[in-house]
Amino acid sequence: MSQPQMQIAALEVSSQAVTATVPSEGATVLSIIERMARDPNIDPDRVERFLVMAREDRAERARVAFIAAMAACQAELPRVLRDARNTHSGAPYARLETIARATQPIIARHGFSLSFDTQPSLIAGHLRIRCTCAHAAGHERDYYLDLPPDTAGTQGRANKTPIQGIGATITYGRRYLVLQVFNIALTNDPDDTDGAPAADGSEDVISDAQAETLRNLLTEHGIAPAKFLRVFKVESVPDLPAALYGEALAAIERAVARRARGEGH
Repeated sequence: MSQPQMQIAALEVSSQAVTATVPSEGATVLSIIERMARDPNIDPDRVERFLVMAREDRAERARVAFIAAMAACQAELPRVLRDARNTHSGAPYARLETIARATQPIIARHGFSLSFDTQPSLIAGHLRIRCTCAHAAGHERDYYLDLPPDTAGTQGRANKTPIQGIGATITYGRRYLVLQVFNIALTNDPDDTDGAPAADGSEDVISDAQAETLRNLLTEHGIAPAKFLRVFKVESVPDLPAALYGEALAAIERAVARRARGEGH
């Protein structure tokens, strides 16, 4: 996929509809409500305030359980092998099914489930892919990714029908949302998929701030992102290995210098 314009956001949801209570807690709350309802001296407003407080307490308990389960889950998740290669850019990537096979049993064991949907994007010409991460305790968070339809290759020529482009975009979005939600690391080393750090740290990628710096430089100097990705054999700017960050900055500087000398891109 050519370099997309991406916006990722997370929205926490702790509404009455999604908060859950364990049976003992629910029975206790119902018992209190029944006693209050039978007491003619109880102010109805007091009952309502109690119900609001109970719902808020359940929502907070569910949120805390979500956070604790997420931390435990991430601690167990392995690095996932980049087992495929983009036919246009040559960049290695991990298939969606590879990510699911390596991580789904752990994710499910910690009480999480994922569901995906699409909706109109706030960015013209883009498609929004939404991922809802729900936990068994009743808390959920929505994540979304805005992407342009993937109908063209790195040279800008159409290589898919519109329908195929939408399908490819949804698959791409689902893949990156799963990685985003659970902070899953990728590796090119088949022997480095057990969750341990790479021996020499060579598989670490650049930080979000470094990725933003590179994007800004590419935009400022009118350098085609697709060319940059092709040169460094990565699928997206954030996938650039940390060890190559200095080289990437130098490459941009050289390109700017060549342009200033009239040598072209």
